[in-house]
Amino acid sequence: MRIGIDLGGTKIEGIVLSDNGEIINKLRVETAGDYYPALLENLCAVIDALQASAEYRLSVGIGTPGALSTNGEMKNCNAIALNGQRLQEDVENRLGYEVRIENDANCFVLSEAHFGAAMAAKSVFGVIVGTGCGGGLVIDKKLVTGPNSISGEWGHNCMPANARALIDTDRQCYCGRTNCIETLLSGRGMSISYRDATGEDLTAIQIALKAHEGYAPALACIDIYANHLAHCLATIINMIDPEVIVLGGGLSNISALYRAVPSRLGSLVFTDTVKTRIAAPSFGDASGAIGAACLWDR
Repeated sequence: MRIGIDLGGTKIEGIVLSDNGEIINKLRVETAGDYYPALLENLCAVIDALQASAEYRLSVGIGTPGALSTNGEMKNCNAIALNGQRLQEDVENRLGYEVRIENDANCFVLSEAHFGAAMAAKSVFGVIVGTGCGGGLVIDKKLVTGPNSISGEWGHNCMPANARALIDTDRQCYCGRTNCIETLLSGRGMSISYRDATGEDLTAIQIALKAHEGYAPALACIDIYANHLAHCLATIINMIDPEVIVLGGGLSNISALYRAVPSRLGSLVFTDTVKTRIAAPSFGDASGAIGAACLWDR
């Protein structure tokens, strides 16, 4: 058994995971805003409570919205209070034992590779399409992180030229670059595309609901989004050639993507037959915590 923690911008969710992937215990609390000392205290309190439910001390993995830099500080976190903080060191000092920390997108793909939609695959690329566009790579059940701790960060590559040609104006990314894939495929990116086409301001969730109801402009937006996603995933397949790509995040709930995207890949990927499977996630909100617990299997 192991403990997995999903440290998000609005909540801290912890689980106790059995060796066969069963969630034995779960605890969820709200994240303490932008005040780091309170966030740290809440995080450790969740871990302590889960440890108290076990007969012996369990290993702990933590998934975070960002990455641990080589200098021991957190970076690239959309939960701003974490940036520049020595989270792993602070947690270990507070608890008195070692923990493992990894980006939440990496935890997502670990959960799917070990117990979910890609558990039979040798190579898996996990794609987050939601508030942001993160990603992660697992080969032989082992997470590939790289020397810069940014393996899988496809969302901050520039969108392919053939996808760029389908948008009207340049898009500024929060990272400081222009026309990152995230500006196209995130929920906000979908909203911008819809607004550019219709003049209406709707969230990605609202667009998906209207498409489900048969509203023509929303259906057209989802179709264009699927085309953008196919172009961007084709570059991943050409470079990595994974057996499975698992979609995660809020936009992964749009069922039309699992028909529309594969049908477009054939003309975009450098092969005669595309065998990479595009899969829906198995665990929803629980994937981060499950994957964090799997950090001790690598």
